[in-house]
Amino acid sequence: DNTIAINLSEYAGYAGLIAANGGLEPNDNSWFAKNGGFKLKITLSEEDSWADLQDGKFAATATTVDVLSNYGRQWQCVVPAQVSWSRGADGIIVKKDIKKVNDLKGKTIATAPFSEAEFFIRYLAQEAGLPVVRLDGPEQTRNPEAVNLVFLEDAFAAGDAFLADLQFGGHQLDGCVTWAPKTTQVVEDSKGAARQLIDNRNLLVIADILVFNKGFAQAKPEIVHKIVEGMLLHNERIRANPEPHLKAIADAFKAYEWTVDDARDELAKVHLSNLPENLAFFRGAIDEAGSFASVFQTANLSYGSELQPSPVAASFFADIKPLEAIAAGGTLSAQVASIQPIKTSDQAPIEQDPLLTRDIRFYFLPNSAQLDMDNKENHDFLTNVNHLLGVSPGSMILLRGHVDDAQKENFRKEGGEGLVRKMALKAMELSN
Repeated sequence: DNTIAINLSEYAGYAGLIAANGGLEPNDNSWFAKNGGFKLKITLSEEDSWADLQDGKFAATATTVDVLSNYGRQWQCVVPAQVSWSRGADGIIVKKDIKKVNDLKGKTIATAPFSEAEFFIRYLAQEAGLPVVRLDGPEQTRNPEAVNLVFLEDAFAAGDAFLADLQFGGHQLDGCVTWAPKTTQVVEDSKGAARQLIDNRNLLVIADILVFNKGFAQAKPEIVHKIVEGMLLHNERIRANPEPHLKAIADAFKAYEWTVDDARDELAKVHLSNLPENLAFFRGAIDEAGSFASVFQTANLSYGSELQPSPVAASFFADIKPLEAIAAGGTLSAQVASIQPIKTSDQAPIEQDPLLTRDIRFYFLPNSAQLDMDNKENHDFLTNVNHLLGVSPGSMILLRGHVDDAQKENFRKEGGEGLVRKMALKAMELSN
């Protein structure tokens, strides 16, 4: 009956595919049946589906770019489209006295191995200049200079383990990395003992992607094209007005007891990607923040050569011919790229409560507020700051500095104590 099977999981980011199909089951009224001549069957599973994708038990699945960087090399698969950005679904829950990422130094955090949750904590630790070490268990001696990770079967189990440890005195674990709704549950059930340190609402590093069996994609490119087109079309429709689609999304996840309110809340934690955002995502260079190549390479670097001894390039998987064909066809030409910062009402001033601090040394021309642009380190640090802003829409970076006295002896030789005082006053002016 020309039915194509794909496997997904419990996640609002797949709303566009569900809406295009009119639910999970194959039916004659779906967009795919009417516009592509095939039916789509969507199954839901929280288990690893790589082997079934490789064996051809279904045509496609979805994962995140960082997970692909870990597992994808083993399988013959292609990535024709980005589904969404996770924007608030992933979070770090910690003991209430931990205020910023840098405070995780010497602490033990529970999470799930080689998952978006582990990547998230690794990414933030890397930005804070903290090494990450893996422990065999929470009883193992911690590294006092690193973020120490212990692993549970999945991210929900990591949240449960942290909560249980808190309830027994909190002697082994200092936090967990998990995703909604477990993040909310752990904080609420801790009765004030835990807080959410950070989520990824304004960090574009967890990118959800469609992954097709390579043999299927090569044999049926027209079906891949239509699945991508239908998803992008309905992603845009849901972005424009989610309310008419909430019941269908809740019904699709009824096995997980979703209500319409749940669907609305969970949709607020994702950004459904459209066509121009997809094209920018895949065409972006490896040094362009928020691109497929950049997120993929960031994952490789976060795990390091010990865990990824032979990483492949992102280009090994990407195939944007379906996106280019859709763009050439003009059916989605009205779509406009728009990723806006998500604002909250409870943000403290950055000076009082910075999320992450990092020591960066910029070099200025003597007695000047002008950067020394002949210094290569300045260019490197500016690139790093620019990259951080690129993946953090709406975020603020506060640069604090000080005046050093490296030229003091030269001033004394040139003009005595009088010149030293004069230059000190000039330095004070630069600080205002």
